[in-house]
Amino acid sequence: MPTLRQFQYLVMLADAGSFVRAARSANVSQPTLSHQIKALEDRLGVRLIDRSAAGAILTPIGRAIVAKARGVLAEVREIENLAGRSADALTGTLRFGTTPTLGPYLLSPIVAELHRCAPDLHLYVREGIPDEQTQELLRGGLDLLLGPMPAEADELEIEPLFREPLHLVAAVDDPLAALDRIEPALLAGRALLSLDPRHHFHRQCSQIAEAYGMRMTPDYEGTSLDSLHQMVASGLGLAILPTLYLTSDVGGTSGLRVLQVADWARYRSIALSWRRGTSMDVAFQLIAEQVRRSATTVLDRWTVVGS
Repeated sequence: MPTLRQFQYLVMLADAGSFVRAARSANVSQPTLSHQIKALEDRLGVRLIDRSAAGAILTPIGRAIVAKARGVLAEVREIENLAGRSADALTGTLRFGTTPTLGPYLLSPIVAELHRCAPDLHLYVREGIPDEQTQELLRGGLDLLLGPMPAEADELEIEPLFREPLHLVAAVDDPLAALDRIEPALLAGRALLSLDPRHHFHRQCSQIAEAYGMRMTPDYEGTSLDSLHQMVASGLGLAILPTLYLTSDVGGTSGLRVLQVADWARYRSIALSWRRGTSMDVAFQLIAEQVRRSATTVLDRWTVVGS
C-alpha cells in the first residue's frame, strides 16, 4: 500500500518541478526521493512523472493523484491537530502566512502578546505573495493567512479585521511637500512607484494612480515597502505607504513627507483566513481578535505627519 511519506514526496516534487529541489525541500537525498516516487508508481501501476532534462513533469494521471494527495495530507494534519490539542487550546506550532507589506510592521507586538497569553503557542511565520499563499492555505501548507481582502475561496473562513489608511508620500524636498493642502489636479502626470505586479498592493496602487492621473513606473518597482521608502526619499517619485508601516520602528517616515491631498480617503481591508471546518476554529477566532486589537491600538494612535 502507498505510504503517506510517498504522497508527501510526490506533492513536493509537483511543487518543486525537479527532483533536486524536491529532495532539498524534503531534506533527503535525491536518490531516496527518486526511489520512493518510483516505488509509488510501481504500487499504483501508473506513470506519475515524465522525467526529462527540463525537470519533472506530472502526467495527466499524476496531476489528478497530486490533487487528491493534497486533500489527504491536509486531512491528516487536521487529525494531528485534533489529537494534539483541544478545539480552543492555543498550543502547538501554527504555520502563519502573511504579506511582506503587512507582517513585518504588525506581527511583532502580536506575537509577543500571544506568547504572553499562550506560552505553548508557537508561530512559524512565512511571508509571501497573497495570491500564492491563498493557494498554499488551501493545500494545507499554511494554517492561517493574514493579508488584504478580497481573499475569495468557498473553502475558506474569512474574518475581516480592520481597515488600514493608505498615505501618499513624497521626498521632503519635493515641491508638493511644501504645500499644506494639495489639490488632486497637481498629482496628474506624477510618477507613482509601487511593488511588482504580483502583489495585491500593486493592483490597488494602480487603481489609485488611474483615479488621480498619476503614471505607474514599471522600471522602478520595489521589492518591499522599505525599498519604496528609499526610492521616494531619493526623489525618484511618489509612493503609497500604509499607516502601520509609517508608524513602525522598522519603517517610519525618515526622508519622507506625508502629503495632505484634498479629500484623500484611501484604505486597504485586512482579514485573517483559514480553512473552513478546521478543528481550530475557536482558537483561530481568538487569534483574529488579538490581531484586531493590536492593529486598532496602533491605528487609533496614528496622527498624520504634518497635519
